[in-house]
Amino acid sequence: MAQIRERVTKSGKKSYLVRIRIKGFDEVTATFSRKTDATRWAQEEEVKMRSGRYLKVAEASKHTLSDAIRRYCDQILIYNEKTLENYRHHLGFWRERIGNKLLSEVTTPLIAQLRDELKSEVTVRGKLRSLSTVNRYLAALSAVLSTASNEWQWIELNPVRKVKKFTEPKGRVRFLSDDERESLLDACRNSDSRGLYLAVIIALSTGARRMEVWGLKWSDVDLKKGILYFKDTKNKETRSVPIEGVTLELLRDFSR
Repeated sequence: MAQIRERVTKSGKKSYLVRIRIKGFDEVTATFSRKTDATRWAQEEEVKMRSGRYLKVAEASKHTLSDAIRRYCDQILIYNEKTLENYRHHLGFWRERIGNKLLSEVTTPLIAQLRDELKSEVTVRGKLRSLSTVNRYLAALSAVLSTASNEWQWIELNPVRKVKKFTEPKGRVRFLSDDERESLLDACRNSDSRGLYLAVIIALSTGARRMEVWGLKWSDVDLKKGILYFKDTKNKETRSVPIEGVTLELLRDFSR
């Protein structure tokens, strides 16, 4: 419960000392010149404590952004080498710029300011960063702060969520022309790699990804029914794709 005590100095100036004691929390005190301010503060702090927000506010004042990035890399990214490699450079930027700041000081306006600096900086290649690259920097930081909020309870909310992302240009849809496709197949057919031509034919006829094609085993091929079973898929689920014509004949010849 909160206690408010009035104090009077020798000069007659009044002040109000607020002391809040709630089981499970450290005692909190503050002094105000007006009783209305003291009462309002006491009510707000009690609500924070009882709702659990106070613990997060306290944690945010204990840990720096570098602490959060280090823990995220050690506990989360260590199990995903591809993501670690992609995030390493991006997180390095945030660590260098504001890594020494407490999480309570890492605010939405600060992140928005650094977002704009990222956009206007010239890279080592002598060009401005693309909008999509800037968004990747924000995504890396957001992943860290979301984990700090949801799993570690270090902050109440992820401040990156309120930062506006840049609209990225639409990617260009590119298809091989007939001549380009024939040139590609001729090069693969004349290659020293015996399976290259077949792999490209499978990719063209099924739309399978590179790792799906290279991950195929004979146990994944049903030559009688004409079906391929792709197990090394993006969503880790097996999918079946029917094959016929040239693709099926090539597979049968290759299996002999």
